[in-house]
Amino acid sequence: MVPAQLLQGILHGTPMAQRRAMAKAITLLESTRADHRAQGDALLTALLPHTGKALRLGISGVPGVGKSTFIEALGLYLVGQGLRVAVLAIDPSSSVSGGSILGDKTRMEQLSMHESAYIRPSPSGGTLGGVAEKTRESLLVCEAAGYDVVIVETVGVGQSETAVHGMTDMFCVLQLPNAGDDLQAIKKGVMELADLVVINKADIDPHAATRAQAQITSSLRLLGFHGNPDRDPHDGQQWQPQVLQISALQHQGMDAFWDAVQRYRQLQTANGRLALRRERQALAWMWERIDSGLKQAFRAHPRVQALLPSLQHDVAAGRIAAGTAARNLLAAQSGQAQAAID
Repeated sequence: MVPAQLLQGILHGTPMAQRRAMAKAITLLESTRADHRAQGDALLTALLPHTGKALRLGISGVPGVGKSTFIEALGLYLVGQGLRVAVLAIDPSSSVSGGSILGDKTRMEQLSMHESAYIRPSPSGGTLGGVAEKTRESLLVCEAAGYDVVIVETVGVGQSETAVHGMTDMFCVLQLPNAGDDLQAIKKGVMELADLVVINKADIDPHAATRAQAQITSSLRLLGFHGNPDRDPHDGQQWQPQVLQISALQHQGMDAFWDAVQRYRQLQTANGRLALRRERQALAWMWERIDSGLKQAFRAHPRVQALLPSLQHDVAAGRIAAGTAARNLLAAQSGQAQAAID
């Protein structure tokens, strides 16, 4: 399909045609070919007026916390409420082979078969922050297709899953009972950015879940008092992070979770912080793409390509410092190459 056909399919296609057009559009956006990038940019520009109406929900948590089970339970609850749900599931890419299993769709078997749900697994491709490089573009495709809720699931490998916070309206962190809760809650990174903390598998040990809820609530309140201007605990017009208990496997707590999400959205819309958050995200996205483009242009520069093999060899052999080699390559790109290496 050409971009015009993809645009028509996404905006006005039948359910099956729309899903096919969405899949092809996201594949086009993920391509690294120059002609595909140009087509993808044109498609995004055409889709942009139709975006912005969906709720963007980020889900993170350590492996084994039950992210996929939770998303399926939540998705089934939402489609039961008459909403359309899209899930962008990011799988880690192997640092050895570069491959990715992309198995999230198989773990959401019931949701994946529902006509009101769309699930797209994507490899992280080595991108840091728990999301794929083109997750933001994929999110816009889902919004333009008319989905009411777009859920972004991170790879969930530790405390660095913060990039999803920069592309969603609400950032939710899943935790386990009896998993170093009080220490986890004061670690920098994920927890201090969380808008909602969800303790999953609460049915296994209700007492441990209750203790974890109290500990994390106390720690989040402490973080709000120190150094976060967006989390003033004395301002009743601002959202204060909350901690909930659920059991995704038993489908318990989905209504309470969605109620909290709705209250968050209403409050942040009323005080203008949701619109401000999206504005900041759009600008950060622009600068991120500039950084990526500059790096690609640097690698493709003829002078850099000419010097790179010998400099890499000298750095590996210990004849030149890595910092010196880097500065020479940067100087070569700017046309000021120094004859520092014979």
